Order: sequence, then structure tokens, then C-alpha cells
Amino acid sequence: MEGEAETVVGSCSKPCGPLEDYYIPDYILKPGAQQVLVDHAAPCPVVVFINSRSGGQLGSSLIKTYRELLNEAQVFDLSKEAPDKVLHRLYANLERLKMEGDILAVQIWRTLRLIVAGGDGTASWLLGVVSDLKLSHPPPVATVPLGTGNNLPFSFGWVSGQHHSFKQISFILLCR
Repeated sequence: MEGEAETVVGSCSKPCGPLEDYYIPDYILKPGAQQVLVDHAAPCPVVVFINSRSGGQLGSSLIKTYRELLNEAQVFDLSKEAPDKVLHRLYANLERLKMEGDILAVQIWRTLRLIVAGGDGTASWLLGVVSDLKLSHPPPVATVPLGTGNNLPFSFGWVSGQHHSFKQISFILLCR
């Protein structure tokens, strides 16, 4: 029922901290990881893809920051692992867990969001992968522009053409 605490199966490899609303347990991300009880499902779970080669050292710095804030298994360096492999593995595991009656897997499947940090090519790559998966419920994708090839922010009105400065959008607003 709404408003009641629900205990679900999950695993946190570290304290969830201030961004626990975005946290995904290890066993959802890593098939075969041990399941433990979790007090509640994150209302806005995210998986983050970062092109570490974008934006000078900013991509590498973002990877480090996101891994400190979230479960590090939620953050992927696109220079080391392709998004199609990550998403195929994640969605196959979610389907398996859903079939086994895992309530947390069902909730994550319904509310999952993706964040992609890089240039337009990186964002397009991830959007193409999501499209190719032909999911009945594709996740929303938020972009974090890095580097010089970023016309998507201009197209969506996130950047002023005169000032070339990004409006401040908090991490939470990007995800919800």
C-alpha cells in the first residue's frame, strides 16, 4: 500500500548516502551477486554512462564523482564497456529477476533512468542502443554535455546562444 514501508531484496556495497533515491543494488547490476534485504526501492534509479575521453579530463573526473555518490557498478566508462552490452546484461537480469518474483527488479524496471555524459555522438550512440533494444518501456535519457561537439543542448534550449553558458540543472532534476 502507498505510504507503507516495504522491505525488498537487494544489496548495497556501501552506505547509500544522500543520493539513495538513485541507488541500484549490486545484484540487479551484477548477475549472481548475493541478495540481501533493502528497506525500500529507490524511486529514481539511474545508470550512468560517461565518455571519459570527452571534455578533456572532465569525463574522467565525472566518473570518479558519480562512483563516489552512487554504487560504482552503476557508472560505466564508455571507453571500456559498450552501452549495448551493459544494457543487454542489465535488462536480461531484470527480466530473470522479475520472472522469479523479485519486487525490486519490477520497480527498477519501471522507474529506471539513464544519464549519458559526452558529446552529441556519445548521446546519439546511447539513444540508438536504447532504440535498438525495442523495449516495451524504454527508460528516459538525460544528457550531460562534455567537450566541444554539443548541439543537443542548443536544440533543447538548455544553452543560451549568446552566452554559451548552461543553465544550472541539478542532478536530481535531470533524473526525475
